This record gives sequence, C-alpha cells and structure tokens, in this order.
Amino acid sequence: MTKYLKRLGIVMLLLPLALAAVWLIYEIFGMCVNHMATWKQTASLQADLEREISDIEVVSVYSETGNTSGTGNHVDCLSSIVFSTEMEKMEIEDRMSKEYAFDGWSSYVDQADDGYYTVYINTSAPFADNIEGH
Repeated sequence: MTKYLKRLGIVMLLLPLALAAVWLIYEIFGMCVNHMATWKQTASLQADLEREISDIEVVSVYSETGNTSGTGNHVDCLSSIVFSTEMEKMEIEDRMSKEYAFDGWSSYVDQADDGYYTVYINTSAPFADNIEGH
C-alpha cells in the first residue's frame, strides 16, 4: 500500500510538469504552422502578381506573423509586396480579384505618390489563439 501511495504521489507531482510540457509543445507547433502559413501566403501572392502582371518589378516583399493590429488576442498572417507596373490600380485589382477579395481593410491595393503599388493581405492564422498573438 505504501508503494502505491508513493507512486501516486510522484505522478501527482509530475502531472503539472507533464501538462505544461504538452502545452508548450502545442504552442511551439502552432507558431511553426502559423509562420509556414504566412510564408505560403506571401509566396502565393508574389506568384499571382507575377503571373497576372507581365511588366511587374517587385521592389520589396514583407511578411509578418503575429498580432498585427495590436487589438485582441489573435494571430494574423500579413503579406505586403511593393512593386511597380504600368497598369492602373483598377486593372491590377480586376486581375487579382480571381484569387483575392479586396475589401479595403484586410486586403487592398494602394498606390503611393511615387507611383509604386502595395498589395496588402492580412488573414487569420491557422492557430489564431496561439501565444504569439498575446
């Protein structure tokens, strides 16, 4: 009986550590999946732009995984590509609308004063409640 109680005591002492380890592994796994999703989103966006716009010249590619808005506890996948082309903004939006729904908030095309365009896509991450968003 003493052996049984001793083993039970050890299990009860180690259980919180085991649960904390499982939680930590889950959070790290979620972070990795979220970053891969952002990378995939950015690569797809760049490939779609290069396929739809023949004279595109990509200036910069930026991506970010985390709480991009600063509000709430959530994780976003942000992709932003700056490029130049002879096309007009409406034509770019029309061509890209096959793949993206531009809503003016989480996805849009913007033209700067210097003539460069920026395509901005911000979506929810697969593990949106990950520790990275807090």
